[in-house]
Amino acid sequence: MNPSFAQMRHSLYVIACAFALSGPAFAQDPAALELAAARMAVERADQADADQYAPGMLANARQQLEQAQRAAQDRRERKQAPVMALRAAADADLARALSEEAVANAQLQQRQAEVARLQRTLATGEGR
Repeated sequence: MNPSFAQMRHSLYVIACAFALSGPAFAQDPAALELAAARMAVERADQADADQYAPGMLANARQQLEQAQRAAQDRRERKQAPVMALRAAADADLARALSEEAVANAQLQQRQAEVARLQRTLATGEGR
């Protein structure tokens, strides 16, 4: 049974309060949204094992995120922080995609080897 809108009302109140409380922080710091998105992108890349499959790209994303965070704290470089954060997010997303591609290719090779083994078994009649 799907929950009705009335049952989800409490969750909606919590979400609305969270946005209301975080709104002024984002309004004061224009780079905050981009920095948060970049942090999330790096976390997603970490969860996708990008350290193993795209270590250079992930390291680059982490470095750019650190630079963006430092720039956001520096009055002279504050305007560059959003662009730096966007670059970090893009590199992290690319690292995640490369990692997911490597995992998918490994799974494909495993399935192809399995199919080849089954075809050999069928051709020789060993399973009878």
